[in-house]
Order: sequence, then C-alpha cells, then structure tokens
Amino acid sequence: MLTKFKGSYPTAFKVLILATFIDRLGGFILYPFFALYITDHFGVGIIEVGFLFSIFSVGNLAGGMIGGALTDKYGRRAIILFALIVSGLGSILMGLVNDLIIFYILALFLGVVNNIGFPARQAMVADLLPPKQQAEGFGMIRIALNLSAVIGPILGGMLATHSYMFLFIVDAASSLITAIIVYKVIPETKPPIKEAKAEETLIGTIIGYKEVLRDKVFLIFLLISAITVLVYMQINSTLSIFLRDVHGISYFNFSLILSMNALIVVLSQFWISRKISKYTPMNMMAFGSLFLMIGFGMYGFISDFYLFLLAMAFITIGEMIVFPVGQGLVTSFASEDKRGRYMAVYGFQWTIPNLFGVLLAALVMEYIGPNWVWYFSGILSFIAMIGFWLLHASTRKRLSKEVEATTSPLIEQEILH
Repeated sequence: MLTKFKGSYPTAFKVLILATFIDRLGGFILYPFFALYITDHFGVGIIEVGFLFSIFSVGNLAGGMIGGALTDKYGRRAIILFALIVSGLGSILMGLVNDLIIFYILALFLGVVNNIGFPARQAMVADLLPPKQQAEGFGMIRIALNLSAVIGPILGGMLATHSYMFLFIVDAASSLITAIIVYKVIPETKPPIKEAKAEETLIGTIIGYKEVLRDKVFLIFLLISAITVLVYMQINSTLSIFLRDVHGISYFNFSLILSMNALIVVLSQFWISRKISKYTPMNMMAFGSLFLMIGFGMYGFISDFYLFLLAMAFITIGEMIVFPVGQGLVTSFASEDKRGRYMAVYGFQWTIPNLFGVLLAALVMEYIGPNWVWYFSGILSFIAMIGFWLLHASTRKRLSKEVEATTSPLIEQEILH
C-alpha cells in the first residue's frame, strides 16, 4: 500500500499531508482541553463555554467566505501561510489573556483567521489531484487528521498536568513549523488563467459568490450534507454527557471510544477510499449516511460498553465514506477558477450546524429525553440518505462531465518527473 502511495501521488500532495498532520497535532493537543481551561482559568460554567464555541463558529463563517474569495484571487499558498502565521501568534495571545471579554474577542478574530485557510487547503488538494483521485486524496488528509487526533490528546494530557500554557505554545509552534514547510516545499497550485479570460478584481471575486449561490443543485447538496454534520457533531458534544449521565461511562472509557474512532480511520481510510472510488459518489454519500443512521440510532437503544464501541464503529465507517467523498464532489461542482469559493460555501455545512446544533441537542435532552437525541439523529441520517439518493439522478450527467476533465498542469509535471 505504501509503495502504491509513493508512486501515485504528486510530491507536493505528500508534503501537504505531512503539513496537515503537524498543524492539526497542535490543534488536538489544545482542543480537547479547551473547555477545561476556560472553566478553570476564568472560573465560569458550561454556558460561557457554549458562548465561546458559538463565537468561534461566527468567526469561522466569516473567515470561510473571506478565505474563499482570497484563495481564488491571490492563490492557495499565500492564504495558507497567512492563516498559519497569524493563528500561531494568536494562540500565544490566548494563553496570556486573563480577561474573559478579551478572550472572546480573540476567539472571534482567530475563528476568522483559522478558517481563512480552509478553502485554500481544500482547493490545493483539488488542484494537485485528478478528479478520480480526489475523494481518495481527501481520505488521506483525513488519515493525517485522525492520526493527530490519536496522538494529540495524549501529549496534551501530559503537558496540561504541568501548565495549560504549554498547550498554547505547542499549538503555536505546530502552526509556525507548518508554515515553514509550506513556504519551503509546496508551490502555488492555482490553475493558470486562460488567455481569453481576464483576471477578476478582488471585488469581482467576492461578487462571484453570487454564481455559487445560484447553483441550486449544489445548495441542495450542501443542505443535505449539513444534516449529516448536525448529526456527526454530537460525537464531540452531547455524546460524552449522555454516556456519563445516563450510563455512568467514565471519562477514560469515553476516551477509548473516541480513540477507537480515530484509530479505525487511520488504519482503514485509505483502503475504503480505494474501494469506493469505482462507484458513483452520490450513491456512496447515501451508503455512508446509512452507516451514520445505524450507529447514531443505536445509542438510543443500547446500554453495554461493547455495544457503544460497535455503534462508534458504524459511525466511523459512515464518516470515512461521507466526508471525503463529499469534499471530492465539491470540486466536481466547481469550475477551476471558483474552487476556493465553492469550498468556502461548502464549509457552511460545518459552521452553521455548530452555531445551534449543540444548544438544540441540549434542549432535546433536557425537555424531551436523552435518548431522543439519538432517535432524531437516526431519523435525520435517514433523511440525508434519501436526499443523496435522489440527487444522484439529477447530478449524474453534470458530475460525469467533471470527472472526464483533463489533468491539471501541475499533475502532468509530476508525472513527467
């Protein structure tokens, strides 16, 4: 497998995977302990933590829109470097702040900056890989993310026992190291502007979002994808509270459930991406949603620890299909000159559910019943499955044309070398 990987991917993409791992390792060292830090350092409760994550989401929403336009105008590499350097320095500032209001303001600013680089990274993957390989490539990026999710919390726990400040320092260091790697090794991947087409101004690039928002089929795809995210995000929010309060699961056992999730992705994502690449992507989105429906729905009916692990295994299979294939589909919807903006709008499927998803699930747990979070999750996953299946017929012709698109010049250069 490794030999095949070495020979079938451009060098720049391999370096991008390494850079992603290093950057997200710092994030996963800090992120799992963020809520603990806020409550300990500022002496506040879970409501203030919820406000903080909502503020992050608002910043992410704005950052994605800005980043998408800047990516299509100025290129991928410069935007990624800007986001890495500023967010790294901002992480240090967050660790030094002692006033909660200033901390909130920094969170809003860093939410914007962190997500400015998201469309650029996604567009860079699409630039570097041919259409048939993109879902597989996004899967490899997910392996890097999940490998950092396996290692990061362990390192973070060791550092947090000495000082929370170490978490912010390591997160900043990982961002700056990643920036150096990108600067030294990865070239600009933005496709060249066709001679007959004049380059857009920045204002024109921003106005170009109107074309994305007029793409009704893409927006329907985005809405259905957001349903899967609304369900999936419960892993990192309500699931831990549900298992602790309803079933008495310890923090250690819950960490085992999450670690198993990340480990399965690390070991299986590449293989699954290869296996599903021969099938139509929209049908695969429906197939993956079926696994999400089974896994999340199970939590409403089971009570044994080994069944909790089994449910997470179903969820993990579903996410290994749905999210990489979904990212690959976005590049098929978008023309080369609008990839950044399409990726930015695609990012809404994460940021918008994060604005209200945790609060909505908490209200369901409080006023309807804890198990209903998982009943509703299963129902929503079923709706998404049907939605993707219905979209297959209406998108088959359009997406097949994109798959037949020619290989980018950067990929051709890699093949020649």
